[in-house]
Amino acid sequence: MRERFALYLQLIRWDRPAGWLLLLWPTLSALWVASHGFPGWYLLTVFTLGTFLMRSAGCCLNDVADRDFDRHVKRTAQRPVTSGALSVKEALALGAVLTLLAFGLVLTTNAATIAWSFVALAVTLIYPLAKRYVSMPQAVLGVAFSFGIPMAFAAVQSRVPLLAWVLLLGNLFWVIAYDTEYAMVDRDDDLRIGMKTSAITLGRFDVAGVILSYLFFLSIWALALIERAQQAIYLIAILLALLQALWHGWLIRKRERDDCFKAFRLNHWLGFTVFAGIALSYLGH
Repeated sequence: MRERFALYLQLIRWDRPAGWLLLLWPTLSALWVASHGFPGWYLLTVFTLGTFLMRSAGCCLNDVADRDFDRHVKRTAQRPVTSGALSVKEALALGAVLTLLAFGLVLTTNAATIAWSFVALAVTLIYPLAKRYVSMPQAVLGVAFSFGIPMAFAAVQSRVPLLAWVLLLGNLFWVIAYDTEYAMVDRDDDLRIGMKTSAITLGRFDVAGVILSYLFFLSIWALALIERAQQAIYLIAILLALLQALWHGWLIRKRERDDCFKAFRLNHWLGFTVFAGIALSYLGH
């Protein structure tokens, strides 16, 4: 039983918190903006736990969908489903349980949030298939990874204003940036097995594409929130995030596996920097 539990933890990437933190920081940023400050402990708890549960469920679904591809990729060949240590049924059952737990949390909010949660789930289910048919599947992932933003606004305001969709668009570019770095790690394997990724589609413009995506993300968020947040604090945070983005561009310039993976893993600090700027700027109001 203990060995099985260890495999379940491995399946949901328990030992790699960077993945769910990438979803958490923009979601919490949206909660703070929608609430004009601290959203209260209840919503903070609901969205933090919900983000963790849905990311974990997504890992279960993704590993099942990609199991025939993952065995040909160095980095993913030993994942529990791919290696046969866990069955497809077990992984799907765990994913279903985690999704239901997350939905249970959503049911404690309001009708608008519940309605949008079904859209979020649909996008999550579509993403594993996108990698087979869409030349930029990172854009689909960008929508899935950004859906905490409209849901946060719905939970606080019972509606999703235009600002939420602008922030989602900006965040989509951030996801494209960091997931392209991630895809650059596996480019050789993905080319061999016929997987579609932004790193392959962009070709020799991959590094430029990553840096431009970072710039679009930070520009959109800066312009969207400059009148709402305390300007000096927020602009310092955006500048610090920009310096991190430029550092990531420097790391990936030679397209070496380890450096690209390092840049990807460090992205949650960039997201935290933007969130911290928003949270601190509302303290000053």
